[in-house]
Amino acid sequence: MEDLLESLTRGNPTEVKVLLASVALALAVYQLVLIAVGYGKVRPPFLSPGPATFAHRAVGDAMVVILAFTALTCVSVYGVEDDAAAHIAAALGLLGVLTVKIVVVRWWHSMNRFLPILGISVWVLLALTWVTSAGSFLADS
Repeated sequence: MEDLLESLTRGNPTEVKVLLASVALALAVYQLVLIAVGYGKVRPPFLSPGPATFAHRAVGDAMVVILAFTALTCVSVYGVEDDAAAHIAAALGLLGVLTVKIVVVRWWHSMNRFLPILGISVWVLLALTWVTSAGSFLADS
């Protein structure tokens, strides 16, 4: 698996991981704006709640793919290191909360009232995961 990732990233798995994590974080900020429009908390004249909600879900689906590839790259290249405990805990929490959110959105509709809490939790855990890996990498560069 490591050879495949080395080939896909052209020998730069760390840089690709940082780039993808940064893109995911930027999309997460965009997601907050979209869902604020979707819930009617923000009412820009150029975007109504229906299309904003649709875009939120489509961008979220794309983010799941980006985050899955980033996590696979991270685990395959770096494994589980003791000095990355905060990063690992945040990443595992992110994957768990994201999974619960997807289940609620797609199948467990009676729990929709928890979507705002789940969404904010996903954002906070993604930001924490980014800070403990990509953020420190960029700070050291």
